[in-house]
Amino acid sequence: MKKLLENLAKFVKERNWEQFHSPKNLVMALSVETAELVEIFQWMEGPESREVDEATRDHIAEEIGDVMIYLTMLASKFGIDPIEAAHKKMVGNAKKYPVTP
Repeated sequence: MKKLLENLAKFVKERNWEQFHSPKNLVMALSVETAELVEIFQWMEGPESREVDEATRDHIAEEIGDVMIYLTMLASKFGIDPIEAAHKKMVGNAKKYPVTP
């Protein structure tokens, strides 16, 4: 995660894009990239979405990369480690949705 943050910061700085990366803009971009991921699956049936061809898998990977980039940049604006936040959320989910016999 640290290396990703460093690489993103360098990439953004080299292009002077900091001015465009307000939390509002980042969350909007995250939403757009998430919608692009949704679009891949839009007309697939459930079972079809489980087994995709290599080109579709590559497209999914690209969109996941975009989502991860914007999510990481947004989290960074607030000093949040997204991996730590996900672990914390899972602990809360386990309490909210306990395993029932």
